[in-house]
Amino acid sequence: MTGVLDPRGPVAAAERLILLNATGIMLVVVIPVIVLTLGFAWWYRASNPRARYRPAWAYSGGIELVIWSIPAMVVILLAGVGWISSHELDPARKLAGNAPPLRIQVVSLDWKWLFIYPDQQIATVNDLVVPTGTPLEFTLTSGSVMTAFFVPQLGSQIYTMPGMTSHLNLLAAQNGEFLGEAAHFSGDGFSGMHFVVHAVPPADFQRWTSTLYGAGPTLDAAAFAALAHAGTTVAIGRYGGVAGPMFEQIVRETVATAVNLKER
Repeated sequence: MTGVLDPRGPVAAAERLILLNATGIMLVVVIPVIVLTLGFAWWYRASNPRARYRPAWAYSGGIELVIWSIPAMVVILLAGVGWISSHELDPARKLAGNAPPLRIQVVSLDWKWLFIYPDQQIATVNDLVVPTGTPLEFTLTSGSVMTAFFVPQLGSQIYTMPGMTSHLNLLAAQNGEFLGEAAHFSGDGFSGMHFVVHAVPPADFQRWTSTLYGAGPTLDAAAFAALAHAGTTVAIGRYGGVAGPMFEQIVRETVATAVNLKER
């Protein structure tokens, strides 16, 4: 909850504003109800001789109008806020930034996160480095079961599913380290399925990618098979190369696996 209320990007800031606006709108009903409840309890106490006891009273059109109109207006306002915001914060909607977008391919595994940078031809595990001020275009899938990708301080949780891809656009407006997590139960190791987002200046990001490229093992089919082995955990991993369109192959493989299981 702390991360949601401490945004470090435009998407998370907009989501916090929605949360505060919705809370404020609902308090228009909640606060008067609490005050009136206490007020009625005090006024109609047994020791108050001025309280009028009217057992035959049954209906008041004016009271009914107030009782129903205020909640109706609250619902209308909340629906309007939700409708407008859901379109403005569509995860697939591209964001404006100070530089061309950075493409990142995300694969959720048991129980770790694989990040592939297709344009830089590098990959990392449980360690996501991004340049500040640069729109981030995530394409996500799952190499095992369904789970959810969420960086509270950047915003917008989105699901990852085997054989399918989803799209998410985020932006880190400030330098810093932000916790990322799996926000959907996916097995025994779910609680430890975290990663760290390092938002760094663009020049530092360029140096990091240049240093990593060619300096570590290559992410190929064999390396991915070892990484994707169910139940294994990895603290942090880095690959200095990516063999071919690995992400597309992962998506196709999970599709084939799902089809085979269905046929059985």
